[in-house]
Parts: sequence; C-alpha cells; structure tokens
Amino acid sequence: MPLFGAPLNAPLRDWTGRWVWVIGASSGIGRATAAALYREGARVIVSARQAPALADFVSRHPGCVALPLDVGDLPAMHAAAAQVQALVGPSQGLALLLYCAGHYRAQSATAFDLAEMQQHLAVNYGGVLHLLDAMLPQLLAAGQGHLSLVGSVAGYRGLPMSLAYGPTKAALNNLAENLYLDLRPRGVGVSIINPGFVETPLTAQNAFPMPALISAEDAAERMLQGWARGRFEMNFPRRFTAWVRLLRCLPDAWYFAAVRRTTGA
Repeated sequence: MPLFGAPLNAPLRDWTGRWVWVIGASSGIGRATAAALYREGARVIVSARQAPALADFVSRHPGCVALPLDVGDLPAMHAAAAQVQALVGPSQGLALLLYCAGHYRAQSATAFDLAEMQQHLAVNYGGVLHLLDAMLPQLLAAGQGHLSLVGSVAGYRGLPMSLAYGPTKAALNNLAENLYLDLRPRGVGVSIINPGFVETPLTAQNAFPMPALISAEDAAERMLQGWARGRFEMNFPRRFTAWVRLLRCLPDAWYFAAVRRTTGA
C-alpha cells in the first residue's frame, strides 16, 4: 500500500505523441486543458456539443481531431468511442480520458426547478455513466490509460444556491473513489479534479464575489502538475480549497453556522 504522499497513479509527464480525449472542450477548463496538452505534444481529440467551437479549436491547433458529441446521447457516445478506438489503434491506447462537460445554474430549494435538477444530473453525472459504458471495455482491454473527472469543491458539502450543482459533483467524488479501487489494480489510473472558482462561462453567471478566482489556463497547468505527480485528487487554488476541505471536518452545527456567517444565507 502506498505511503502517505506517494503517487497513487502512474505519473503522466511525457505527453509527446500520446492520445488524449477531452470531453467538454468547447470552452473553459476543458478547452484550456486541451490546449495545454497540445503544447506538451499530445495528440488531442476534442468533444463537445458546440461543433463550431471545436472547429475553431482545431483550426488553431493543427492535427487535433474534433468529435462533436452530446454526452446525454448514449448511442452517440458509443459511436464517438468507436471513432476514438479507430483513431488511436489497438496497440497504443488512450493516455488520458478527461471528462470536463458540465452544466451549472444557481438554484435554491425555495425556487425548486425539476427540469434544471434533471439537466444537471444528465450532464454532470449521467454523461459520465454513458462514457463509462462506452469506454471501460477499451480501457480494461488495454490495461493502461487514465480516466480523469472534473468535479468541484461544491461537492464537498452543501452550499447556498448549489442545490442542483453540488449533489452531482458530490456523486463524482464518490464515483471516482470506487472507480479507483476497481480500475487501478487493472492498470488504469483514476483521478478527480475539484477546482475552486475558475473563470469560465459557467462561473460568469455568479453575481457574488468569487474568492481566489483563477483563470482556466492556470487551472489547466495545475491539472498537468497533478497528473505528473500521480495524484488521485487535485484541488486548487490551495489558498481557497484548503479552507473548504477543512469545513468538511467540522461538526454539522459548526458547519452550518460558518456557512451562514460567511454567505449571509
């Protein structure tokens, strides 16, 4: 069993010529990470619903491959997985499969919107299940590769206006832990990425000050650093996420009081 601080995954440092598939690459963290991996020499496949945004990315990053995809469409996910397998070939396999697709709208129980709840569930969690259904046979057959899911510190504990978003990210944290236990002994790495506030089209909706806000490009660099160190969980920026992680350890009464004091909820 690895000692505390030892890599939990095989470190990913040399991306030259290695295939990666970034789902949710039309904007924000996904696009920035796809660009960062490209600069490191990776052969990048990008997917999202917005075909024009993918075409723009490929035009700026020659050699990349665009596969437009709605993660809520299971047959489309299987078709995309087959295309990826044909591109990568049986001998090499994917070095990294990154799920960065996400949906966010602020919501409170006092204004419950079932359609929004279901949309969050379909994109943030259901899309991952579709991906697993399509890609796990490939990963297991290859006995290598790395699966990385983008969660959020909003999944650590309940937060105001996060009724729809937070539970889906909490589910990803639990799912990633289970996947790690099952897949790491089979040679497949697993990681979960829990950012704080990152400047993206999703967070642009927030009308409140966002502490320790970082750029999507900064987030991408921190993710590459985490993969290079073999991390299971990455959370950043630490000056913010360290405090959020600490809140998980508080007794419930202290936690709710602290959140109300901080947010005014």
